[in-house]
Amino acid sequence: MDPTPRNISTIPHGRVRPATILSIHYFLYFGMMGLFLPYFNLLCHRIGLSGFEIGVLNSTRTVVMVLFSLFWGALADRLALRRPVFIATAFLSAAAWGGYLLTEAFLPMLAVTVVYALFFGPVIPFLETFTMEALGRNNGDQNGYGHIRAWGSLSFIGVVLIMGKLVEVTSIRLVVPLILLASLLLALCSLAMPKDLSTQKRSQTSDIRSLFNRRVLVFLLANFLMLAGHGTYYGFFSIHLASLGYGSGFIGLAWALASLAELAVMMGSARIFKTLPIDRALFLACLVAAIRWVMLFFFTSREAILLSQLLHAATYGLFHIACILYMDQLSTPSTRTVAQVANNAVSYGLGLMTGFLVNGWLYDRYGALLFLMSAGISLCGAALILQTITSRPRS
Repeated sequence: MDPTPRNISTIPHGRVRPATILSIHYFLYFGMMGLFLPYFNLLCHRIGLSGFEIGVLNSTRTVVMVLFSLFWGALADRLALRRPVFIATAFLSAAAWGGYLLTEAFLPMLAVTVVYALFFGPVIPFLETFTMEALGRNNGDQNGYGHIRAWGSLSFIGVVLIMGKLVEVTSIRLVVPLILLASLLLALCSLAMPKDLSTQKRSQTSDIRSLFNRRVLVFLLANFLMLAGHGTYYGFFSIHLASLGYGSGFIGLAWALASLAELAVMMGSARIFKTLPIDRALFLACLVAAIRWVMLFFFTSREAILLSQLLHAATYGLFHIACILYMDQLSTPSTRTVAQVANNAVSYGLGLMTGFLVNGWLYDRYGALLFLMSAGISLCGAALILQTITSRPRS
């Protein structure tokens, strides 16, 4: 049986509420993403790596994260060791990132990427699992997932804006040491994660196998397509803007505006999901993604680019929350970690890996034309979700 839903603000943990601890984790994690997503690939481009090499780094990172996050998730649920695994991987991934300080050559960077991804993969799905565990079953968003997760969006906005200006007056090489600092802070904060948010019951192999039914697999396939369609954006959006003549300040502004739009959805998510079914939210997000990528191909003006970034509210904010809630509904207490890890692995793992690899191979030849390819992939995801909606038995 599922545990009774709890309000996270009422759970005691010494002098610090779990809501505060979780909010700090999201703040640090997405602040680190505010450094990585807009600027790390741009750094790789400026130190002379080719589009293909950048694609290989990104795809390697994601495939290793997929394989080992599934391993860490299964280990955590099977042995009820979610918190110790979370702490260990946070510290080890921070140590591995330090390897980027030692080289700017492709092959050594690839080796660092493999070791880093091995330990970094489970960090965010474990964090999502802790949050859903704290919020309680079947009441997650009403109890505050969006509000807790919003701290990550706030951090992302602030970091990309500050970093954009900082890069213009200093050097983009600041990206690596600043990510290392954020990683170390996140690792230290992992020690404060409440023990009562870890799985108390060990899962059985049959529990994990039963999780992957047809409904889950269809959802994961659509999720894969949606994130594969994001490959051009996450891998080459900053490089695309730089090729159009925009500076680091505008690049940071564009990323920050997208996160601001996402933040609005996070804060209003409780109201949104009271009236919008989760599967229809997923369909709408995929459809809006196709429109967004078409806009980035056809329009190059400052105004049009910023307008397209507002659609991030649906393509990330709405889609992300819907995915987290959907997988939480389909899982059991003993398979929560594996469910969120599988969700993250298939989407931000396999999906982005495919998008990064294909775009890395083709970007030097086709450039912005790849946004049209992304639009087509997103439409395929929308069609798959629509098919499941229309074929669902009426109650």
